[in-house]
Amino acid sequence: MNLCGIIAEYNPLHNGHIYHMQQARELSGCDVLAAVMSGNYVQRGEPAVIDKWKRAEAAVRNGADIVFELPYIYSVQGAAGFAKGGVNILKLAGADSICFGSECANLENLQDIADTPVNPDHLHAAMDTGMSYPKAYSLLTSRMLPNDILAVAYLKEIRDTAIRPLLVARTKQYHSEELSETASAAAIRKALQDERSVASATPMADQLSEEDTVWFQQYYPYLRTFLLTTPKERLREFFLFSEGIETLLCEKAAEYDNAEDFISSCTSYRYTASRIRRCCIHALNQVTKEEVRRLPAQDWIRVLAFNDTGRTWLKEMKEAPVRCLTRFAEVPRPWRDLEYRTSLMYTSIMKEEKRKDLLLQEISHAHYIR
Repeated sequence: MNLCGIIAEYNPLHNGHIYHMQQARELSGCDVLAAVMSGNYVQRGEPAVIDKWKRAEAAVRNGADIVFELPYIYSVQGAAGFAKGGVNILKLAGADSICFGSECANLENLQDIADTPVNPDHLHAAMDTGMSYPKAYSLLTSRMLPNDILAVAYLKEIRDTAIRPLLVARTKQYHSEELSETASAAAIRKALQDERSVASATPMADQLSEEDTVWFQQYYPYLRTFLLTTPKERLREFFLFSEGIETLLCEKAAEYDNAEDFISSCTSYRYTASRIRRCCIHALNQVTKEEVRRLPAQDWIRVLAFNDTGRTWLKEMKEAPVRCLTRFAEVPRPWRDLEYRTSLMYTSIMKEEKRKDLLLQEISHAHYIR
C-alpha cells in the first residue's frame, strides 16, 4: 500500500490540519495517510494542551488512517532532532512520500537551503550574520518561519531516500492570534486561555474544556522548587543543558513566581523561549544526557490509533521486518520507561480519576477508531 506521511502535533487539531490531510491525499494519491504525532509534550517545549489519545483519535476521525507516536525524546527537541525522529519513523513505515506545510511555498528554494551544511536549528543565526544561499534565500524573508525551518529539516533527513517531498502552502501565520475558521493552533490556545469559544476553528472544541486542557504554568510551582533545590552539578546532567543555562534558570526561578515572567526573563538572543522551555521540560522529567545516549536505536513504530485502512496496512506490515507495536508492553524497555515516566509528570496536575485513566491508556493498546 502506498503510504504518505505527515509529521504533526495537532496541538490541538484544527481546520488547517484537516485541509493539510486532504491535500496530502490528493497530492500523493496514497492508499494510507499516516500521521507521526508528538505524544504528551510538543516541540516548543510545553505539555500538549490535550492528551495524545484524544489528539490521535481526532486525527483519525478527520483524515488520517493511522497515527504513529513520535517518542518524547524527539518531540521535545529543536527542528533537527524533531525531524530526525519523525522521518526515521516514516522510513521504517516504508513511506513513499512526506507532505509538509510551508510559509514560503517554494520547494525548490527550501531544497537549496537543505543542501547547505547549516543545521536547521541555526538558520536564524546564520541568516542574521548575512549568510546567503544561491537562489533560495533571495525569495525568503530575513527571518524564516517555523514551518519553513521544519521543511528544511525534513528535506535534509529524506536526502538519499526514495521518499518524495510534497508541499502545502500555509495560509495562516504561525504566531497569528486571529481566531477564525482557519485559525492556527497558537490562536486556538490563546482563545482557550482567554475563555473564548473555539468551536469554529477546531473539531476538538467539545474536548477542550478548562478541566481537560493542560498548560505549562500549571507545572511551574514544582519546576521552580526543583530548580531551587537541585544542585547545579545535577542540573548540568539533564538533556539539552549546556553553556551554563542551569545558572540562568536558577537565578530567574528565584526571582519570578510566574511562569510567563520566568520564561520571558530567561529569553535572549542566546537562548530562545523554545530552548528555555525544552530545558525546563527535560528538568521536570529528569531526563539526563546519559539516559538519552544509552537509548537503543529506534527500529520499531508505536501505533496510537488507526481505522480500517490502517488495520489493513498493519496486517500487511506483519510480513515486514519492522515491528509495528500496538501494545505498550511491546515497546523496548528503555523507551517504555521514559514514556511512562514523562506520562506520570504530564498527568501529575490532573484530578485523580483522569490521571489514573490516562496512565491506564498509556500502558494498554492502540485505539481502533470505527
